[in-house]
Amino acid sequence: MKKLIAIALVAFLGLSSAMAQQADLRRKINVSGSAETEVTPDIIYIGISLKEYLNGKKKVEITDLEKQLYAAVQKAGIAKENLTISNLNSWNYATEKKKNPDFLASKQYRLKVSDLNKFNAILDGIDAKGIASTNIESYDYSKIESLKKDLKIKALLAAKEKATYMVEALGNKLGGVIEIQDGGDNVIQPVYRNYMMKAEMADAGSAPEIDFKKIKLNFTVNAVFEIN
Repeated sequence: MKKLIAIALVAFLGLSSAMAQQADLRRKINVSGSAETEVTPDIIYIGISLKEYLNGKKKVEITDLEKQLYAAVQKAGIAKENLTISNLNSWNYATEKKKNPDFLASKQYRLKVSDLNKFNAILDGIDAKGIASTNIESYDYSKIESLKKDLKIKALLAAKEKATYMVEALGNKLGGVIEIQDGGDNVIQPVYRNYMMKAEMADAGSAPEIDFKKIKLNFTVNAVFEIN
């Protein structure tokens, strides 16, 4: 019995010694750093809806409106593959025309641009009465991954700078980094005002301007440094 107690005591003392050795007794400081910037989207997808309309007794055909759209896109220097048909409501045009002479066909397009100013120029090249609506479908920034990397590095350096002046204020020196935690991505996408260009509003003038907003990126890094 005494032998078992002695063995248990030795094991307990050994475990306590091991735990003491594993305990991190270093003096540490835990800080966070952040970095942010704003960028203008350079990949923008815009939806454009064209629809036939009656000009007196004459119908302005969808094919004529489509030709205007393609010509305006080409004049703006945008590659033709950046304009695609996203939806077609005139697939049964011939059948519907026989049933209803007043049937008005429509088409929806998707346009990729890098500059919204070009988009307004394109709209100016199309018969405004034939534009049913336009809207911003999606947007992105082509170098966003590289920008994320740079901002996280800046956030980490900001954390180190903060830790340095706090530690030195107490007469100590900052040691090496012990731990780094990524605070995650915080990308705030802009909200554009979608607008409609209805036929009855076409006489008001040229294409309305679109709200021009930027993508905001903000990143936080948490770091633990040793205090010497």
